[in-house]
Amino acid sequence: MLLACTLFVFPSLSYAAAGPLDLTLSLAGISSVVIFVLAYALVMSEELLHMRKSKPVLVAAGLIWALVAWVYVQAGMPEEAETAFRETLLEYAELLLFLLVAMTYINAMEERRVFDALRSWLVRKGFSYRTLFWITGVMAFGISAIANNMTTAMLMCAVVLKVAEGDNKFIGLCCVNVVVASNAGGAFSPFGDITTLMVWQAGQVPFEGFFALLIPAIVNFMVPAVIMNFFIVNRQPASLKENVWLKRGARRIIVLFLITVAISVLCHSVLYLPPAMGMMFGLGLLQFFGYYLRRSLPRSLERKRERYSPGRLEEAGAVG
Repeated sequence: MLLACTLFVFPSLSYAAAGPLDLTLSLAGISSVVIFVLAYALVMSEELLHMRKSKPVLVAAGLIWALVAWVYVQAGMPEEAETAFRETLLEYAELLLFLLVAMTYINAMEERRVFDALRSWLVRKGFSYRTLFWITGVMAFGISAIANNMTTAMLMCAVVLKVAEGDNKFIGLCCVNVVVASNAGGAFSPFGDITTLMVWQAGQVPFEGFFALLIPAIVNFMVPAVIMNFFIVNRQPASLKENVWLKRGARRIIVLFLITVAISVLCHSVLYLPPAMGMMFGLGLLQFFGYYLRRSLPRSLERKRERYSPGRLEEAGAVG
């Protein structure tokens, strides 16, 4: 949410220098920078003030846009600030819709116990915290080359929260490692990040040209990971005493999520539409699948009752 909100701030500052009027050294420009710095000071004080980051950022954005618009109104060019704000609002809406669908899929997979099952598998394998740190980092690096790095980071951080058992130090280090790995893995693939996708689609870099960044991407992931590795207490998480079974439809939701990511990439690369369009289409697919799960639930329960009825079990035992 903080990243999306800052889109309201950054474009107005950049437009101050790039627009018809240069506001860089003007009173409005300097005031905008001061407001921006104060807002981020409040953002960094979130734990002390117990105030969400989005509140000071949104207020700062409103004040900065008001300053910029006022200067352009006084200069007789009110349409310039309006056009800049509309473009910024469109970028914000696209990002918000993209995140909305990604988080909806992640919540759906969590409700179907996908992350619980992954956590159970990781813990049952007897991996230590240090091994889990590297496994989640490598997985984030690899997955982000295919899926969006932001979605990958959200997915793997959700797994970390499940595995870490409330160990805040490990969660912090592991999530930082996941974010770094996701961004590094998304840099050497045109599908790993919306920015790289746009650069590739614009013809600035050929498809195979991105793979020249593979070695720098690995170094970018490995150097911070090696340093953070020494700060992780190498102990075993408490083992689970029961298996975690996936709920009905969990695997199909994972497939739908991958299809949604693919559709989002195709929308941008083939149809020249924003990636959010493909994500919203994928959200519709998820809603249809949810409708199917609800309608078919009675039949599914009936089949399970027949399959595990005492008579069927005795018959299966006799045949065996």
